[in-house]
Amino acid sequence: MSGHSKWANIKNRKGAQDKKRSEAFTRASKNIMTAIRESGGNSNPESNISLREAIDKARAINMPKENIERLLQRFEERKNNLVSGVFEGFGPFGVPVMIEVETDNKNRILGEIKLIFRDYEGSLGESGSVAFMFKRVGEIELESKLDEESELKLIDEGVKDIKDNLVQTEVNDCKKIGEKIKAMGGRIKKIGLVYQCLNPVRLNDETKLEKILDMIEELEDNDEVINVFAGFDYYVQKN
Repeated sequence: MSGHSKWANIKNRKGAQDKKRSEAFTRASKNIMTAIRESGGNSNPESNISLREAIDKARAINMPKENIERLLQRFEERKNNLVSGVFEGFGPFGVPVMIEVETDNKNRILGEIKLIFRDYEGSLGESGSVAFMFKRVGEIELESKLDEESELKLIDEGVKDIKDNLVQTEVNDCKKIGEKIKAMGGRIKKIGLVYQCLNPVRLNDETKLEKILDMIEELEDNDEVINVFAGFDYYVQKN
């Protein structure tokens, strides 16, 4: 999860239906790749239930069958050379950023990410330069908010925090809590491990907010970027 979705509706996205469609396809593609990766590289939807669900969701938004097949084929061709990595840096206004990638050419993705940071007046850092500002947690995004009784049951199960439709867990409890939510009838939109910023940078200007969201969006548009975590929060100052 990118850690900025709650602010996305503030930003006035440019372009109309074609851009929205492209963004939806990009998200669906990443969900498919995540399902493959989390199953140990199993790209067969017949034996990978999570992948089958991701493909069904992609079809529900009318993603062409050819796109899905091309995605699976591309993974099979590259899987033996894929390596995972994390890049760290500071975006505009000193916002710390963590970027998870999966690539078959680390030098290429490094150059592409470095260019995006430069374009937004940020700077890519060395390993460890930003990581200490984040902690690893489990995060479950639900399709709708749980009722109070369900929330109390999850807290009894060890859930660390619940805000609206986001449930936060310890790293080792994420999968267990996810199963518990399903058993209670909850519908999960996304589940996984995220980097949570310990002291987010406070932005109080909508122009600044739009700039950091633009940067995150450009990073996420890269096929080899898996997740982007940006440490910021948005506050409107009251007169």
